[in-house]
Amino acid sequence: MNVEKIFESFPLLHSSNLQFKKIEESHLDMLFAIYDNEKVFEYCGIIPKHNIQTVQKMISHFERDFTKRSRVKWGIFYKDQPDSLVGIIEAMDFNQKVNMVTIGYYLAEDYWNKGIATESVQTICKFLFDEANINRIQAEVMPMNDASKKVLLKSGFMKEGLLRQASFWSGKGIVDLEIYSILQEEYNK
Repeated sequence: MNVEKIFESFPLLHSSNLQFKKIEESHLDMLFAIYDNEKVFEYCGIIPKHNIQTVQKMISHFERDFTKRSRVKWGIFYKDQPDSLVGIIEAMDFNQKVNMVTIGYYLAEDYWNKGIATESVQTICKFLFDEANINRIQAEVMPMNDASKKVLLKSGFMKEGLLRQASFWSGKGIVDLEIYSILQEEYNK
């Protein structure tokens, strides 16, 4: 795992339609619109935030987590609308001993079912495999989250199994989680 490639400076990424960059104060209203929507977090271990000041503080938490080298949280933007935040994708739980990372993502409701999540996952995987030399990328999905499972399968991940009552998610309590993963050797086929 090349941690320097990830955390040396904030990695700016691009795909054919999207760009992935740091979330700034100027994105506060769009970030609040995402966090204020109950539907966005129906299958996430994140509690919606209905106070804009709380969401404003979160932007500095994103920076803090990056500085501590514990998490990278990219804002997802259309290339032709570079100041319009459509979602978030993150890499977290970096395990250097087994060269593994976990990803998560969520989009503003207006941007569901447009291929953005799939393009985002594929772009982040390309960066993590090709640039950061990660061996294993995984995602944890609530069993009822069919949309997220489709995104992962389209992106080359495979379902490894179900962890029964194995995790505590904020706002959800103890939950079952399906684990999906992709290995570098599978990605490079």
